Amino acid sequence: MSFLSHIGFIETEEQERARLAQAPEGSINHYLSTLPVTIEEWPKDLLVELPWEPPRTDRPYRIVAVPIEFRKDALPEGVEEEPLPRKLHSGSWMCAVVFSDHPSYPVGGFRIDVPAAEIARGRKVDLAGYRAPLSSESSRPEFPGKQPPSESRGHPFAAGSAPKTAAGRKISEAPS
Repeated sequence: MSFLSHIGFIETEEQERARLAQAPEGSINHYLSTLPVTIEEWPKDLLVELPWEPPRTDRPYRIVAVPIEFRKDALPEGVEEEPLPRKLHSGSWMCAVVFSDHPSYPVGGFRIDVPAAEIARGRKVDLAGYRAPLSSESSRPEFPGKQPPSESRGHPFAAGSAPKTAAGRKISEAPS
C-alpha cells in the first residue's frame, strides 16, 4: 500500500475494486472490478493490450493501444476539488490503436478514449522478444549478398521496366 493510500488521500486497490463493482452488472466498470491491477506505472507511451475478453465481449479480441494524452475526470458542477479519498485510477487516456483484430477499432491512426482503470488492468506489451531481421539480405537466402533484380537500386519494378503513365508511356520517357 502506498503512503498516500495509507493516509487516506488516495483510495486503496480494494476501495477502487468496490467502487467499480457498484456499477451495473454487464458494464465495463463492473467487469474491470473483477480484474487485478497489472500496470502500476504512468502508462504514457507504453504499448498496452486492453482486457477485451468474455464476459466483456462475445469473444476475445486483441487490441493494443498506446496511451498518448491523459484527460482528468470532470468534477460535478459546484465541486472544486475531488473528495477524499481520491480515485486510484481516475480519468481517461486518448490512445492510438497500433494492433487490433476487432472490426470496430482499425489500426492506422484510429484514436480511442480508454478509462485509466482499464489501462491499469491491461497487459504491457514488450517488443524486445519480437525482433526483425537486421538486414534484408538475411531474409533472402536465394540472393546472398545481393538484392534480387526486381528490387535493385530501391526500385520495386522489374529490371529494365519502369512504371507507365495513363497514356502508356514509361515515366522516364519524354512525351513526343
